Amino acid sequence: MSGKLYLCATPIGNLEDITYRVIRTLKEVDIIGAEDTRNSIKLLNHFDIHTPMTSYHEYNKVDKARYLVGEIQKGKNVAIITDAGTPGISDPGEEICRQCVEAGIEVSSLPGPAACITALTMSGLPTRRFSFEAFLPRDKKERQMILEELKAETRTIVMYEAPHRLKDTLKELLKHLGNRKISLCREITKKYEENIYTTIEDAIKMYEVNDPRGEYVLVIEGRDREKDEIEKQNNWMNMELTEHMNLYLEQGMDKKSAMKQVAKDRGVSKRDVYNELLKEE
Repeated sequence: MSGKLYLCATPIGNLEDITYRVIRTLKEVDIIGAEDTRNSIKLLNHFDIHTPMTSYHEYNKVDKARYLVGEIQKGKNVAIITDAGTPGISDPGEEICRQCVEAGIEVSSLPGPAACITALTMSGLPTRRFSFEAFLPRDKKERQMILEELKAETRTIVMYEAPHRLKDTLKELLKHLGNRKISLCREITKKYEENIYTTIEDAIKMYEVNDPRGEYVLVIEGRDREKDEIEKQNNWMNMELTEHMNLYLEQGMDKKSAMKQVAKDRGVSKRDVYNELLKEE
């Protein structure tokens, strides 16, 4: 009979942010796959956990996941922990979860800390809908492509950034997204936790005189829907009415449907469109 995979969330700073269930599970499983065993041994020692560990990280995730899946199929229970937070969120836990699902192995995720959610909830920005981007790609072409996609994103955007890249990232965000509200969160749950509520422009100015320190979670305001609609309407209004009508007629719309769509685009009534077209005739 197969064992089970447990994705165990661990503290992102404050050791008190671990659940009783995670501690019990880490004591009961047969193997713990840890992103960095040197870092995780401190956590295990603190909670008197003596379960054998094996390294499971970004550079061995495919082969080691295959090995651990094999162990689970032999009946062993395996727990995965990351350096901090919930496995599978921007870390190699995603790979072993995928392999287990494909192999028909039961997976259980034990909830707990996640830096992205913690920062989002105290950002002061809308939380109902959000887009999580983790770290932007290093590849310049892919990075630019994602930044362009984010330009039209109306949901709150959450991303991670390292201190040595923060200044350049803020400048790129300003270039692609414009000056938006931003929350910069660092040292989350630790003694010197800091959450800065500002704008992208002001954040750039601030870090011209103060060097960033610690890992950051950036929570960025989404594109304003109302402003977006006004801009779209303005763009349509700059187009000649007959040209706007022809755009839809050429797509196969009948005159009545085209007139209705034009009115919607321009934020006016269908009668206004009809009267203007009569004048142009």
